[in-house]
Amino acid sequence: MDELIKKINQFRDDRDWRQFHNPKDLAISISLEASELLENFQWKTSEEAKEKNQENIEQELADVLIYSLMLASDLGLDVEGIIEKKLELNDKKYPVEKSKGNKEKYTEL
Repeated sequence: MDELIKKINQFRDDRDWRQFHNPKDLAISISLEASELLENFQWKTSEEAKEKNQENIEQELADVLIYSLMLASDLGLDVEGIIEKKLELNDKKYPVEKSKGNKEKYTEL
């Protein structure tokens, strides 16, 4: 993960784009790119979207991930650590015995 983040940051630094990438604007960019990802699925089944838009889905998802990793890096966050922490929290909110095969939110379990 660290090597990938270094590669992303090097790409950005080579172009002197860090000056434009404050946390607020990176968060906005994540949302915008996620919306572009969603456009690939609008008015289609998941299967149709994958069949017709696979390459664009990959590109838009990559944009979301790249901006997310930039934001984490800029905020000094350990990506693996925050994901592990969130998985532990979700494990408590959604215990297997209550949530397996159930789509309800944890407050409804």
